[in-house]
Amino acid sequence: MPFTPYLRESSVTTDLTAPTRIRSDVAPIQRRTLGLLFGTQIIGGIGVTIGVAVGALLAARIAGTAVAGLTQSAAVVGAALLAIPITRIMNGHGRRPGLVVAYLVGAVGAVLVVLAAVTRVVPLLFLGSLLFGGGTAANLQARYAAVDLAEPARRGRQLALIVWATTIGAVAAPNFAALADTVTGGWGLPPLAGPFAFSAVAFVLAAGVLFALLRPDPLLTARRLPVAEPVTPPSSVAEPLTPPSSVAEPVTPPSPVVRRGAGMRAAWQVVRDRPAARLGVAAVAVGHAVMVAVMSMTPVRLGESHGDADVLRVVGIVLSLHIAGMYALAPLVGWLADRLGRRAVILGGVGLLLAACAVAGTAAHHTPQLTVGLVLLGLGWSGTMVGGSTLLSESVPAAVRPSVQGFSDLTMGLAGASAAAVSGFVMRAAGYPVLTLLAAIVVVPLVALALRRGPTEGA
Repeated sequence: MPFTPYLRESSVTTDLTAPTRIRSDVAPIQRRTLGLLFGTQIIGGIGVTIGVAVGALLAARIAGTAVAGLTQSAAVVGAALLAIPITRIMNGHGRRPGLVVAYLVGAVGAVLVVLAAVTRVVPLLFLGSLLFGGGTAANLQARYAAVDLAEPARRGRQLALIVWATTIGAVAAPNFAALADTVTGGWGLPPLAGPFAFSAVAFVLAAGVLFALLRPDPLLTARRLPVAEPVTPPSSVAEPLTPPSSVAEPVTPPSPVVRRGAGMRAAWQVVRDRPAARLGVAAVAVGHAVMVAVMSMTPVRLGESHGDADVLRVVGIVLSLHIAGMYALAPLVGWLADRLGRRAVILGGVGLLLAACAVAGTAAHHTPQLTVGLVLLGLGWSGTMVGGSTLLSESVPAAVRPSVQGFSDLTMGLAGASAAAVSGFVMRAAGYPVLTLLAAIVVVPLVALALRRGPTEGA
């Protein structure tokens, strides 16, 4: 789409002394982008959560209880693996086509799950679950699109706003599950297939809105603006163009130019060469792995002290409060990231994760204490996710930013899936307290990484 209707050609200049004029033209585009992303995050969040809510139950009916959990793992792995082609699309063509493709892949996956429910073909169920992860991949990538055109002093808040929008969809989704099942039951679909049909509709709707309205593309717009990131001569280290602030995160000098179609190998090279980017990736992956490991085994722990009559009710309350800890305070976490710095928020998240492991691990069968531990776990995840994602986004050049962000989401997804798999074995062999102790140990190296700065990063 032509660029000039949204950004005057006269304002696109190599004169770095005129950032105010360019930002005033970009501000309306950023506001429009945030509004669209916020709305589609709610729609997409409903689509993801309504499927996740009944996915294990549907799988148990089709394939048996023993493999029910594998369908959930397939969706997690699918979201991680789909980050690779999606970010390649974004690198070459912008955020809009990448997000649209991700949602459409998720819609295809939801349709395949419905067909599996009708035909009771187990391989089709697993393939559908794998592709259903496209909805999650789109939700994750949307947070990065929120900061392409963000002012440096507002990146944390605007990224966190999109993370927080997911909460609305996640909270609303269970209320649609029964309705969707009832409506589609009249169409002849088997029980529990209806929510996935509803997910397909939600994903297609989100894709349609983004395809029609996310114009101009925020990433392509950012690449056309010379002030979108610091421009540093190769032979020197210049001061980054950040607003005056004693807590602004310093940005490392750009790496050698990387082609826009670069894949995961090029992304890894960029991350390897930039200490701030390494910290961003590590914070997101480690925080997610620790959260998944402890959270996934908490229902089992609660089942040891509660009977069948009330265990589901207790688990529902505890996990609801845990999810509130993950998302409800995300705007505050983003504000703190802008005020105190990304590293400070990452360190705060690490501290909360350690506290969560200590509180949950020593709770024995005291449910209120265990609940407090799970809330702290959610808050710690929020700190590492928002702080790490923001730091990563502003630490790499726009030409390779989608690939690096995709590399981060791939790492995060695989770390979470691995943690979920290993946690079950640890729980069975050594128990819940040992699991939380090992989770705490995993977090410790992140402290050293967060306190260490590269030679160009300042004090």
